[in-house]
Amino acid sequence: MQHALLLFGHPEPDSFNGQLAARYSAGYRAAGGTIDRIDLAELAFDPVLRAGYRTSQPLEPDLERLRAAIERADRLVWVFPTWWAAPPAFVRAVIERVFVPGWAFRYEPGRALPRGLLAGRSARVIVTMDSPGWWYTAVNHRVIHRSFGTATLSFCGVAPVEFTTIHGVREMAEARREAWCDRVSAIAAGDARARPRGRTSAPQITSSGVPGGA
Repeated sequence: MQHALLLFGHPEPDSFNGQLAARYSAGYRAAGGTIDRIDLAELAFDPVLRAGYRTSQPLEPDLERLRAAIERADRLVWVFPTWWAAPPAFVRAVIERVFVPGWAFRYEPGRALPRGLLAGRSARVIVTMDSPGWWYTAVNHRVIHRSFGTATLSFCGVAPVEFTTIHGVREMAEARREAWCDRVSAIAAGDARARPRGRTSAPQITSSGVPGGA
């Protein structure tokens, strides 16, 4: 059985996203898996990369704990809404501060693309949005699938990255919301039964941002 880390990306625990997160966790545990949860909106940290990626920026204690939790996980479960065709700002801030060179990925001589250092971990992304599916595909070009799935998680070696995308939330009836909660619980059970991929521990970064002091 797998150990999962649920990264909750909504500021309101009692929101529809909160219900989905709770039902995923319950379904995962019912199937025999273990799962921890971190509410990203509750983390205390500076969301600004003060020098970009030119130098390393020390992680605050909350981000240190988050990074350690990611290293322990077989599966990363992200739950967040879509705001302005993107995850909430604090979710992006977590990515920018934690998924840094030397820990999440590493450029190596002779390779055009970096090596993803979070290999061995899979991901489930549960994302809600008010827009209908046809608009998200035709107008927004499945932007979260591309930016968060491909350009972030897959870039860092996470595979597979599976999406559960819930459209039309603004006008969704309560019965349909409950049906989605049931579906997410069943998805979680399937995720828990999947065979772990054999994760590797991400390397610690040095002050230069390069693993191993190089």
